[in-house]
Amino acid sequence: MSPQRESETETLVEAALRILNTPDPFEKARLSDSVASRWLQGTILQPYLPSVNLPVPDRPARLTNVKLLAPGLMPKLGKAGSLQSRQAIVHSLVHTESWAIDLSWDIIARFGKQEAMPRDFFTDFVKVAQDEARHFTLLAKRLEELGSFYGALPAHDGLWDSAIATSKDLLARLAIEHCVHEARGLDVLPTTISRFRNGGDNATADLLKSVVYPEEITHCAAGVKWFKYLCLKPKHSTSEQSLSFQESGEAGSEITDKNEEVVQKFHAIVRTHFRGPLKPPFNEEARKSAGFGPQWYEPLAVKEVNPECLQ
Repeated sequence: MSPQRESETETLVEAALRILNTPDPFEKARLSDSVASRWLQGTILQPYLPSVNLPVPDRPARLTNVKLLAPGLMPKLGKAGSLQSRQAIVHSLVHTESWAIDLSWDIIARFGKQEAMPRDFFTDFVKVAQDEARHFTLLAKRLEELGSFYGALPAHDGLWDSAIATSKDLLARLAIEHCVHEARGLDVLPTTISRFRNGGDNATADLLKSVVYPEEITHCAAGVKWFKYLCLKPKHSTSEQSLSFQESGEAGSEITDKNEEVVQKFHAIVRTHFRGPLKPPFNEEARKSAGFGPQWYEPLAVKEVNPECLQ
């Protein structure tokens, strides 16, 4: 089969696996943008072939030029007051975005067909993957402008450790990777932006504020949306019917009760799959914009200790 013909008949899951098996992070980002554009423009027609089961790798292909450390052994990034600190922070962000690309394609390839997800599920995470690829490319370029490069510093793969732990359960994957971790990014980004600004690096601050931050809100929203969808999906319904049910916004005690059940399910999954409590302070405004109100995360947070209780 010619490359042109293969491209014309490639399904989205086949393209996702091709990206996951691409070791070079820059080529991975380039392919992500290309495949996403083809899907969104309708050039890729099918999400998958119903009769074909394709194996998904436990770990995406990766070049070995990034020295990996355990999260607890990572050197401190600093507060962007020095060039060395700014390089370290941007390097960490580049690494995170590279893994975020793979996470987006992995959820498509690993769960889309298996869970009979509707077409909108694929489209939402294709958009996330395209965003993450753009973030990676722009931040990697900024890192070079700061006199460094991706691979110059150590990094950790904590995000993929969570992916492996949730590889058999779409609800757990959505809760941990696409709600907890994505929302944590929303919590810390405003401080990170301020630190770059205070350190005189307006270029990095502007990139994070104008491009990365607003798009990360939509990524968290996708996780919340599809977590709700799975929890609220009526039995024996079609994907389209259940999506309509989830997004209907109908009033009434039944819907309210079901939403409370969804939040309780989220709490149970996070307590099972996430180590330790969630750490405030929380970016309540950004989380709310993502449909992630305080009832989702405050019961899972570190409890503040009353000083009088320590006396």
